[in-house]
Amino acid sequence: MERQIIAEFVSTGQARFEYHHYIVVDVNVGGSESRRAAEASECANEQSEFWDYNKMVFTNQQGEGQGAFSDRRLKAFAEKLGLDTAKFNPCFDSKRYASNVLADEALARSLGVTSTPTVFVNDTQVQNPLDLTQYRSLVQAALNP
Repeated sequence: MERQIIAEFVSTGQARFEYHHYIVVDVNVGGSESRRAAEASECANEQSEFWDYNKMVFTNQQGEGQGAFSDRRLKAFAEKLGLDTAKFNPCFDSKRYASNVLADEALARSLGVTSTPTVFVNDTQVQNPLDLTQYRSLVQAALNP
């Protein structure tokens, strides 16, 4: 739905799309792979490659806690995307965005988020985040109160 929402509402200047990290998998299986992937995506964002990196992560899922998002693989994703690894790797190794990811999780908990994906249009939670019609009606209602 992301691409359609962005094409219809964000690209036309009618809405803003925000992405926040909410880590569910690590809690379910232990470990920190999802959290580290979230941190890595923020390091990629420093090079304006958040969305490509995000897509790379989701394309390479291999099951919860199976090593698909080991630090070594996350760095390899950055290299494969052509990111400047001399900038990416120190960002990632230093856990520069760890506090940002934790803040996103706290925000999600405060909003009652319990699973992903969870989507809000302003303060209204989209009940079925896979239903484009619901997005359209909520965005239209927000644009024409």
